[in-house]
Amino acid sequence: MPHTLPTLADIEAAAQVVYREFPATPQYRWATLSQRLGADCWVKHENHTPVGAFKIRGGLTYFDQLKQRGEMPREVISATRGNHGQSIGWAARAHGVACSIVVPLGNSAEKNAAMRALGVNLIEHGADFQEAREHAMRLAAERGAHMVPSYHKDLLRGVSTCWWEFFQAVPQLNVVYVPIGQGSGACSAIAARRALGHGARIVGVVSAHATTYADSIAAGRVVEAPVTTELADGMACRVADAAALDVLMPHLDHVVKVSDDEVAQAIRTIFADTHNVAEGAGAASFAAAWQERESLKGKVVGTTLCGGNVDSEVFAKVLANAN
Repeated sequence: MPHTLPTLADIEAAAQVVYREFPATPQYRWATLSQRLGADCWVKHENHTPVGAFKIRGGLTYFDQLKQRGEMPREVISATRGNHGQSIGWAARAHGVACSIVVPLGNSAEKNAAMRALGVNLIEHGADFQEAREHAMRLAAERGAHMVPSYHKDLLRGVSTCWWEFFQAVPQLNVVYVPIGQGSGACSAIAARRALGHGARIVGVVSAHATTYADSIAAGRVVEAPVTTELADGMACRVADAAALDVLMPHLDHVVKVSDDEVAQAIRTIFADTHNVAEGAGAASFAAAWQERESLKGKVVGTTLCGGNVDSEVFAKVLANAN
């Protein structure tokens, strides 16, 4: 087990940092989802954080660790498709640190607006997340700013609190489905399971149109893959993170690929059954469970609505079953 994963003591300390900003998010067994799935279907509602996604937990602990080490910078720079950027923007504002975030061209208009509302200097550059990330790294080097990565042990400390809450609240979970973007969510689920000695199987979920993590796990090394998803922007990663891969390979039960059509159907189902809004990555967990529903009969299944930040126009089209 890589030493970079947070321990139970790390996660408990991180929870105290997170809870200064917002309480533990709820998890509910939704009756209609359960009826459809033929299993007890629990949803962890990370769409109920102050930025509408789980990432804020990691931003809070990342900055707390900088502060504890006496390393708080004057400026931070990072790259995102939206939720990580809101997380870093929120935490930077709380600590009085200037924050610039790079997003790819054509990024979600509403996620961009949310970041600007947090005081972020938003920079649009590149055709995809990887190009935005490389530009952010160049800017940080040029300006002497602190580059906040998408995957780091101090981010995992905070994100693990989500799964620590879930596993404690629903100890009977048999299997949980975790979307993989840059890996912090899935690696944190592994960390929390280990810390609590929980027995749930952890299944990774990737977009069928952004398969670097599935391909890399199969190959045992980082394999770049093209990104063509139009709906699951939170999973639109072209190059897997090697450190995340080291954690995921031995500890994921398996990986499920979900198409944009399956994600769209999951968005509609979640809205119909819970009246919660899920973005593409936020619906991917249920989409994977639905794909595997025949093997889940009678099980206790954990899914995560890890983000609800979908643009109004996109959501309206998905609900109308438009292409």
